[in-house]
Amino acid sequence: MLRAALTGVVSRSTVRSTAPLARRATMVMSNRAYSSAHEEESFESFTERYVKFFDGVEDLFELQRGLNNAFAYDLVPAPSVIESALRASRRVNDYATAVRIFEGVKEKVENESQYKQYLDELAPVREELGVATKEELNL
Repeated sequence: MLRAALTGVVSRSTVRSTAPLARRATMVMSNRAYSSAHEEESFESFTERYVKFFDGVEDLFELQRGLNNAFAYDLVPAPSVIESALRASRRVNDYATAVRIFEGVKEKVENESQYKQYLDELAPVREELGVATKEELNL
């Protein structure tokens, strides 16, 4: 009997306390801004932004966060972005991340010939920094 009395009191107080919350939630939702208001970023500004970002990287966490963000877009980063990321990975002394950058490029391109073009264009940088691809390491 005591449980029934307490349950009735709790359920009535719960109903009363949630009603103002529902009104507050609708007021908050009406002020929400949606992502469709953002401008489209051009490929050139994307490239410039990430080259500048990777040129300023000072630690491994920052480098990996930038790589995750750059590769999350529905495009393949420009060779200048890849070069800047490779230099950043060698600057923070992380060879494994430098190798993984090429794995990311290989996943993003549409076919093997595009990957070859990236490798050919970045060959001088790869040689300068001493970065091999996963295939060259036989992994």
